[in-house]
Amino acid sequence: MRILCIGEMLIDFTPVENMKNTYTANPGGAPANVAVAVARNGVKAGFLGKLGNDDFGKLLINTLENDGVEILLPQLTDEATTTLAFVTLDETGDRSFTFARKPGADLLLDENDVSGIDYSEWDIVHFGSVSQSGSPSKEAVLHSVKKAKEKGKLISFDINYRDKIWSYDDCKKEVEKVIPYVDMLKISEEELGFVGGEDNILPYMKEHNIAVVVLTLGKDGARIYFENEMRQIPSMNVKVVDTTGAGDAYWGGFLSCLLSENVKNTSDITMDKLVRAGKYGAVSGGLCIQKHGGIPALPYKDDIINCLEKA
Repeated sequence: MRILCIGEMLIDFTPVENMKNTYTANPGGAPANVAVAVARNGVKAGFLGKLGNDDFGKLLINTLENDGVEILLPQLTDEATTTLAFVTLDETGDRSFTFARKPGADLLLDENDVSGIDYSEWDIVHFGSVSQSGSPSKEAVLHSVKKAKEKGKLISFDINYRDKIWSYDDCKKEVEKVIPYVDMLKISEEELGFVGGEDNILPYMKEHNIAVVVLTLGKDGARIYFENEMRQIPSMNVKVVDTTGAGDAYWGGFLSCLLSENVKNTSDITMDKLVRAGKYGAVSGGLCIQKHGGIPALPYKDDIINCLEKA
């Protein structure tokens, strides 16, 4: 069981509780978050992304190594610094981001970095739209996705739109380029416009040959769409401290659970398996939001299973 995550890894500067204008540096970045979540679920995870040759890049390398994530591009670049994101939390614990990325090292991933990867070794390849926001990263990631698809691998995509990085219209144009390769699509309520609204999800799936769409709804749980059906999975009823990384915790748990059900291609998928994965992901996300920070808050398999057994 192996999942490869491609794209950005960065530093989240997260507010320190009860200390105004004070931040702590936490490792983050959506694909990297998913990779660590996968590893903490006992599934082999790999990360393919570019980091700066600076103290933050070295911190992030150590983070991946500590969780046993295979680093497919260990060379650090001197051409740009590691990308930074400053997190703002509102009174409900919901987060927003401001990025220092002009460009950040993650955008410098190029086709030379990814062309030697053996995609046949991975069961699922996951990526998100942030890596599509500039060159040469967007071409490199698309190259990887195409190669993995040619090998018959499941392709997972999280739109993960960030308005501080680029416009909605620009993001939508790039998303449309990768959608033909996607088997499993994760979207949030704010991203429904990418698929033409919630009522259009099933027709959109049919048009683009997407096997599964998962619509995450925060405290209202998630809706799973598959073969003209929809099932709603509730979220955990917990006190929210910080939502940073919650969607990635959900998705890392979701994908890990599917692999444990021997889902290696779209023909292996059933609604029952998706529902079990959705419940597992919901607990993973629920545990994450009770702590501060992205990767530091990601739960481990034993904690998730203990919560499921108590439910």
